[in-house]
This record gives sequence, C-alpha cells and structure tokens, in this order.
Amino acid sequence: MADARAANAAPGSLRRTLLLYLGALLAVFAVALLFAARDYGQRAANRSYDHLLVSSALSIADSVALVDGQWQVDLPYAALDLLAMAPEDRVFYRVADSRGTLITGYGDLPASPRRPGTQPQLFDAAYSGETVRFVVVGRSFAAASAQGEVQVQVGQTRRAREAVAQELVNRALLAIGVLSGLLLALVAFGVHRAFRPLVRVERELSRREPSDLKPLDARVPREMDQMVAALNRFMERLSSSNETLRAFMAEAAHQMRTPLAALRAQAQLALDDDDPQDMRRSLLAIERNATHMSRLLNQLLSDASVIHRSHLQRFATVDLAETVHQALHEALPQAGPTPRVQLAMTAEPVQVHGDALLLREAIKNLVDNALKYGGDGPLQIALTAEGGQAVLTIADHGTGIAAVDAERVFERFARGEGAPSGGAGLGLAIVKRVVDSHGGQIDLSNRPQGGLVATIRLPRSST
Repeated sequence: MADARAANAAPGSLRRTLLLYLGALLAVFAVALLFAARDYGQRAANRSYDHLLVSSALSIADSVALVDGQWQVDLPYAALDLLAMAPEDRVFYRVADSRGTLITGYGDLPASPRRPGTQPQLFDAAYSGETVRFVVVGRSFAAASAQGEVQVQVGQTRRAREAVAQELVNRALLAIGVLSGLLLALVAFGVHRAFRPLVRVERELSRREPSDLKPLDARVPREMDQMVAALNRFMERLSSSNETLRAFMAEAAHQMRTPLAALRAQAQLALDDDDPQDMRRSLLAIERNATHMSRLLNQLLSDASVIHRSHLQRFATVDLAETVHQALHEALPQAGPTPRVQLAMTAEPVQVHGDALLLREAIKNLVDNALKYGGDGPLQIALTAEGGQAVLTIADHGTGIAAVDAERVFERFARGEGAPSGGAGLGLAIVKRVVDSHGGQIDLSNRPQGGLVATIRLPRSST
C-alpha cells in the first residue's frame, strides 16, 4: 500500500530538482577546490620554510673549519635568527663529524632516514614532543695536515608553516565560498530564466476560452519545440473532434426532428379517429416511422462509435477472413428466408493492421445495403490478396449507382437518386470513415450485367 501511494504521489518540482543537482555539483567542485587549496597552501608553506631551513644549514656548514686537525665552529647566529622570525617555533641544530661525534649542538636529534649525500636532505621526525622539520647538509674539508667531513643538521618545528598554510586555506575558503554563492545565484537565475517560456505557455493557455484551440505561437527554446508541437497536434485533433461532434449533433437533431414530428402527427390522428380502420392505418404509419427512427438512431450511434474509435487508433493484427464471417453472421437476418450468399476466400492468410470492431461494422453496412437494394440475385463476397493489399469485394444484382452519385453517397445523410425510402444515408459514410482510418480505399462501380460492386482495398499487415 505504501509503495502504491509512493507511485501515485505527485512528482517533485523540476526547478527544485535542477537546483538540487546543480547545487550538489557546485558543492563537489567547492570541496575539490578546498582540498586543492589546502594542498597548495601546505606545499607553498613547505617550500618557503624549507628554503630558509636549507639556507641556515648551509650558513652553519660554511662556518665550520678544520684547523690543526681540530674542528672549529664559528656559529653564525644570523642563520638561526632567520628561523627565529617565527616566534612560535623552536629551532634545533647539531654539527657532527663523519663518525657521528658531536661537535656542537643537540646530540639527541633524530638521524636522517637516508645516508647523507652532497645534496641537502629534508625529512620530518618527532622530537621534543612534536613534529619537527629537519635538513641535513654534508660538507667535506681538506687541509695540509688532515681532511674530514662534517654533517650539519638543523630542525624547526612546524607551527609557523602550518599557520601559513592554514591562512592560505582560510583565504581560499573565503574565495571559494563567495564564488560558490555567486555561482549558485547565477544558476538559480539561469534556471528561472530557462523556465520563463513554460510560464508564458501556461499563461497563454490559462487565458484562452475553452473553445479556443488554435496552435500556440509562444516563442520557446529548441528543447521545447517538440513539446509545443505535440501540444499543437493534440489541440488540432481535439478541435477536429469537437467540430465533428458539433456537426454530428446538429445533423442528428435535424434528422431526428422529422420522424419525431411525423410520429406525433400520426399519434394525434389516431387519437382523433373513431373509425377502427383509420386508427389501424395511423398505427401502421406510427410503426413505420418508429422503425425508421429506430434504424436512424442505431445508425447514428454506430456513426458516433466509429468516429470515437477512429480517433483512438487502437489497432492490432486482424484476420480479415474471420472478420468477414463475423460480419455476415451479424448482418444476415436470423428470421425469414435466408439470403443466398456466394463466398469466395483466398487460401492464404489475409491479415491487416486495424480495429476488428470497426472493420466488422463497415462490412456489415455494405452487406446490409446489398441485401436491401441488391435485387433477387445472390450476394457475392470475395476476399483476395494482391501483393501488399487485401481486396474485399461485395457485389449484388441491383440497379447499381449513377455516376454522379458514386462519390456523393459517401457523405453523411446523403442518398443516391432513386434510392428506396427508409434508409438513413449513413451506411456508406460509416464505411468510408472506417476505410480511411485504416489507410485504405473504397470504390463503387456498376457491373455490365447489372448490379453494384463495392471494392475495399486495405494494406496488409507485415506480421
């Protein structure tokens, strides 16, 4: 139940989602910049203080001399004063010979992890309860009486350099914060500007009357072209559907008005007649008009159903031979003499992509017309396949159709000249609408020996 409620919940705000993702992206970049600034600050502070540390060690090394086989150190306190410029730090030093014998300074300083060479060696080590940065410098001496080598080691605690690095990080953090705030404000402004076309579309739609279904003319970005085009196509279909519905209602009201008036008039005559014979004639007229109106109403409902399903376009693969059999079963009268039907079906499967109910309704109307106006000869139905088309022909032995009526009879409530009374004029219009919605064609022609041939051609399904 909770999953169903979550699935049916309204989606979140698109604006909030964009701001959330863009804000998260900015936060990731800000954190990355902060770590980069921290690394840069530490490396910059190390480079600066390491340079001072090496300079101090070299100055001390330059003050060492070998005199009569004895080491003499004239310690340059100015070298240590450079390091003492950071009052929060402590400085340590040691001068020893190649055997490690202390000449001057702190004798317990940690040794270098690597063997000293000609280049200064820098390393960190714990000493006196904190981390100290050390440098070791070697220097060789040669005199007339003796020669030797000394190692000068100078160390400084890391407080000053860490303070410098932290100051650089703090300044970078301030800059990153201000920049992130500006970028976030710019992103929010950009998102707001990006959604303005949607707001314009919303305002244009909200100000329209319900009957105003003309296409939208709002200027939108390229990313919204497809959405606006789809909306315009939808409104075009809706407008067409509304026009069809209005025309249908107007024509239905017009067509129903006449039989209803006739029914009312015949009923009034029957009420006024005292003669049983006259009353019977009036009742027979009422029965005929009621039958005509019932047929007209059924045709109107069928037409409305065809219009609705044609707009839905819910098509599937349909076996046309089976549809023809179903239509014949529904169209042929169940009582009275059974009409003669000659049915010829191709042996290969004939399948089309369409609506089985609509196709059955169209075939029923053609069969019904042929039975009513086709004379006494047999009804001939043939289903064949010609290349990529399914061809259905329904032929009768009636009087045929005049050339001037061959196209007009497909209009709603239109009937051919000389057609018997009782028809509603909707049957062929329904057939035409169904065939057109399936991308097919329908033709009416007269046979040389007499009779009308209705030919339906529909594209065959590829599956």
